[in-house]
Amino acid sequence: MIDTFEGYSQLSLFTAMAIYAAAFVLYSIDLATRSGQARGASAGGEQQRAGAGAAAAGLSRQSAGGSADSARGSVATLVRPPAAPAGGGSVPLVRRSKVLRVAFSLTVLGWLFQLAATILRGIDAQRVPFGNMYEFALTATTVIVGVFVVVQIFVDVRFVGALITGLALLFLGITRTNFYVPVRPLPPALDSYWLVLHILVAVLAVGLLTLAFGLAVAQLLQTRRESRLAAGLQAGPAFLATFPPAERLENLAYRVNIIGFIFWSFTLIAGAIWAEHAWGRYWGWDTKEVWTFIIWVLYAGYIHARATRGWRGTRASWLAIIAYAAVLFNFAIVNIFFKGLHAYSGL
Repeated sequence: MIDTFEGYSQLSLFTAMAIYAAAFVLYSIDLATRSGQARGASAGGEQQRAGAGAAAAGLSRQSAGGSADSARGSVATLVRPPAAPAGGGSVPLVRRSKVLRVAFSLTVLGWLFQLAATILRGIDAQRVPFGNMYEFALTATTVIVGVFVVVQIFVDVRFVGALITGLALLFLGITRTNFYVPVRPLPPALDSYWLVLHILVAVLAVGLLTLAFGLAVAQLLQTRRESRLAAGLQAGPAFLATFPPAERLENLAYRVNIIGFIFWSFTLIAGAIWAEHAWGRYWGWDTKEVWTFIIWVLYAGYIHARATRGWRGTRASWLAIIAYAAVLFNFAIVNIFFKGLHAYSGL
């Protein structure tokens, strides 16, 4: 019998993970469906072009019914193929399928259960749930999925739903297995309102940077597909034909990264102010502080290189992916294996 808020938090968390798993499966089915429809559309286009060629040949053999120029004009009018869109020929060949709608609905439902798990953990602890690695990961993953859900209001990015739910499921599984600790009081250095500001902007930054990471991965795949199409080679995964063009994906990733970078800058600033309150200095070259700064430099370099040096396409995306890998390294490796003043993992 569950008789604590923490028990209900764990129940909500496991429910959220099960729902995310179902959403991931449905997103994958949607991608498979897109692949089938994209191949069908491609085959239909080949048949249309073949039929157009036959019609042109038949008309060219006619000796009456108008001049040759008129006949050619008629053929052009009848068989002219639709203009390919800019950016490598990616077109929305499929509409939002029922499977995709159900997958997104499950994502929202899973997010609500995870949000409940986070709030219940905080109620049981009688404080904000930011006191150790488990609580930070729980909150950060909630924000990651929440950012993915809220962004749909402005732009449809459900095509990366499989990646986002897959990452959320992976992060939560690792967190629950390796980082879980019972509720404990906060260490004195963490008992400050700066904890809320510092961690809140940090988790918002991580949520945005995770979405930008997913868009960068999609952009790399789309760029490879467009390059192979231009070279007359096999295009690769057919579902990519239903994704936005690589240039559009890169622009979206860049904009989301800029917003995430702004929040990470506030993370760095709030952390320095908090350090002065807790330890009497703004900066002390602690391992966690150094890695937070390294991440800031990587994303600043990415934004600067793309805006002023013309780094676009795969180079920009790879730099953004490397910067996000530093975010994961900072959380999963630095917190566990590098001891310092920020050793608040709770493990």
